[in-house]
Amino acid sequence: MFKQIGEILSDSMVDQRVCIRGWIYRRSVVGGVAFVRIRDSTGVVQVVVEESRLGSDIVRTLKDIGLEASVEACGKVVKQPRAPTGYEIIADYFKILGYSRDFPIKGGEGVEYLLDKRHLVLRSPRYTAIWKIKHTILSAGREWFNKNGWWEVTPPILTASACEGGATLFPVQYFDKTAYLSQSAQLYLEVMIYSLEKVWSLTPSFRAEQSRTRRHLAEYWHLEAEAAWYDMNDMMKVAEELVGYIVGRVIDERRSELELLNRNIDSLKKALEPPYPRIKYDEAIEILQKRGINIQWGSDLGADEERVLTMEFDKPFFVTHFPKEIKSFYMKLDPSNPRVVLGFDLLAPEGYGEIIGGSQREDDYETLVKRIIENGYKVEDYEWYLDLRRYGTVVHSGFGLGIERLLMWVAGLDHIRDATPFPRFRGRIYP
Repeated sequence: MFKQIGEILSDSMVDQRVCIRGWIYRRSVVGGVAFVRIRDSTGVVQVVVEESRLGSDIVRTLKDIGLEASVEACGKVVKQPRAPTGYEIIADYFKILGYSRDFPIKGGEGVEYLLDKRHLVLRSPRYTAIWKIKHTILSAGREWFNKNGWWEVTPPILTASACEGGATLFPVQYFDKTAYLSQSAQLYLEVMIYSLEKVWSLTPSFRAEQSRTRRHLAEYWHLEAEAAWYDMNDMMKVAEELVGYIVGRVIDERRSELELLNRNIDSLKKALEPPYPRIKYDEAIEILQKRGINIQWGSDLGADEERVLTMEFDKPFFVTHFPKEIKSFYMKLDPSNPRVVLGFDLLAPEGYGEIIGGSQREDDYETLVKRIIENGYKVEDYEWYLDLRRYGTVVHSGFGLGIERLLMWVAGLDHIRDATPFPRFRGRIYP
């Protein structure tokens, strides 16, 4: 019976005979002995193939075989401090299942080349660790909502109108009409709160932005929440509790993966302690100006400005009360200062910046109509959305969390392209 490699890397398996299957990750041949590192989804182990035991043909083959050949091996587990994971298998059986010749990734290749070979790059243990962390992030998010009385719903991906802005929509031919790939499920989630009150969804979102930065994707996974009766402060509490829970689960369950990625776990632990700091946009502008950043009130906060702000905090923090001109039409105006909206961004520390954007929604019909017109949209395109204010409007709030941005921070990644298997951004669709 075959075992996974992760099962045999323990003292309890020493001197036992085991069989494994996997792919050749590294190999070297010294004299009549081949040292073959084999990986599977659970780990890497060194297998020692000796000519005196298994013959010269297999050792000769292993000397010339390419990386990523698929193999199976059996033998006794021994403790070996010099082996990469502290254990190795002394093989009494070794078979090559799928040959590999001249594997095209040898180290030192450029970014564009590696993106072209993405289907092969993803085999590395580094990416295996990233996907396991992402799995836990998704699992923990779902678990938090389930534990706290929220309902998961399934909004559409094709939409007839814009949520954030028409310039960043991908048009799609929908029979004899033009539709768009969704930027956000928010407007549909607002519909659902009138029956379920607290709802959330996990869907792909699409942004046709021209940006190609370390934190922009054209297609990403979007975890969104919306709740009736919640004001902005209520929703900020949800956001920080959710993030704290997710980070805690990752630390508990994916510690070895974080260590493989050289992530500073002590830094992450600070996120386990809500409430998170809160500053208003006005304060953020003052901080940036004091740090020598040329920015005026009314300007949006970009990646550079957010990076400077994050150096002021050692845990996630909120920026609130943004100027209405730089935020979406559906955000509620602050009754005490209608120049700003009751909106918030949650920024991750260590230079990572925004991971959540949210707000209290405008629940007044006349104000919402005015905001739609001010933003250059057609009121008739939003009649269904306005009906929500005509018939039993309530205070409500919501947010969107970018899964890849959260993963980028939690895993300590340098670029968001590493947070998704096949990144989509301006100028790239393959593979």
